[in-house]
Amino acid sequence: MRAWIAVLFGLLLHSVRAEHALVLQTDFGTKDGAVAAMRGVAVGVSPRIALYDLSHENTPYDIWEAAYRLKQAAPFWPTGTVFVSVIDPGVGTPRKAVALKTKSGHIFVGPDNGTWTLIAEDLGIAAMREIDAARHLRPGSEKSHTFHGRDLFVMVGAKLAADRIAFDDLGPELPTDVVRLPYERPHREKDVLIGTIPVLDFQYGNVWTNIDEGLLGELQPHYGDHFRVTIIHGGKEKYRGVLPYARTFGDVAVGTPLLYLNSLMNVALALNQGDFAKKHGIGSGGGWSVRLEKMKL
Repeated sequence: MRAWIAVLFGLLLHSVRAEHALVLQTDFGTKDGAVAAMRGVAVGVSPRIALYDLSHENTPYDIWEAAYRLKQAAPFWPTGTVFVSVIDPGVGTPRKAVALKTKSGHIFVGPDNGTWTLIAEDLGIAAMREIDAARHLRPGSEKSHTFHGRDLFVMVGAKLAADRIAFDDLGPELPTDVVRLPYERPHREKDVLIGTIPVLDFQYGNVWTNIDEGLLGELQPHYGDHFRVTIIHGGKEKYRGVLPYARTFGDVAVGTPLLYLNSLMNVALALNQGDFAKKHGIGSGGGWSVRLEKMKL
């Protein structure tokens, strides 16, 4: 009797087992039904899918921003998580629809248009497949050419998350050299650190750079040291100032600028309880260059 109870309990657990998380990123916004349609397709594949949103308020058509948001969020999700990222200004054109598996065990689905640039660098690509659209399009959507987020990518992502399809069955295997967006890698020239501003912390106006903790450490900084910061865009100087290196915002007075390490352990600039980017007209992207130089005593 106890053995039968154990078997029945095991079957019950299997029937309600949690599936892999499915995380969606788009530039669709939430004012209309586009995101809801994608979520509906996913639930239609399996109502047990753990369905989450990364962001749907991305800047329209900004592939670089999408790449950075994946870098920012993906490493904190469990192995097996499936990400569907659809910032796709080339929808309906010959750009490849792909799924890739990283060395960390995460899966990413979407257009190969540069979106995977930073994921490839940070997590490494173990395998990549071109999605065979003829086999995997949502039934009835064959004449739709402008909403692959709903008709192809979330369909594939949901099936992967629900274990309804094997990664190797998606389509032909591809080399793991994804389309990459060009940008300035952080580096050191004598006593000056040079990098770019990949993204802004939009909610607060903080300016995030790609100069990481390790590179900053080469200058042997201590809290309280001061850095000369220069920001250049389009060959023109947009900002020059001297900022203290602080552990956190409250270490300086309200309205005071500071240089600190953000949550990704990269150098960032801020105004304590203010908007640094707005005050100084700073933007983000590959054309924004930042230079840091530690002030000598």
